[in-house]
Amino acid sequence: MLSNKRIQELELVMEFEKVEECFKEVSSWIENVGRKRIKETVNLDDSLEMLLQAQKQFKEFDLVASEYCKRGQEALKKMNQWEDFSFVDVHSYRVKLQTYGDQLEEFCTQLDETRHRVCETVRLYEFFDKVRQGICCTEEGVKS
Repeated sequence: MLSNKRIQELELVMEFEKVEECFKEVSSWIENVGRKRIKETVNLDDSLEMLLQAQKQFKEFDLVASEYCKRGQEALKKMNQWEDFSFVDVHSYRVKLQTYGDQLEEFCTQLDETRHRVCETVRLYEFFDKVRQGICCTEEGVKS
């Protein structure tokens, strides 16, 4: 039984190393690209045309970012099997997984919030643009 337990431990460690490589790649992308791009969308432009351009660029980024989020979440799912084992030796790996999971969750939440904010800002600007056009048309009609 002790031998089987050690073999399972070694298999989990080997699996963790594979998953950790994925997490390192995802984590590096989040830190070096993802967070920077999200910060760029904090100050959206004042014109509808510029805002639509920013939305288009964000959508392209969002596709890539969503793929990284998905890869990270799939890797976390693979490691859910660790919950079934109570080895003292795997505690440090669980801590690493928790750290990666927290970082991934925070980034995915920021991505969702930014996606929503960009969409709502575009809708608001489009609404105000229609209102402005309506006011201009009404003023021209009154002057005629």
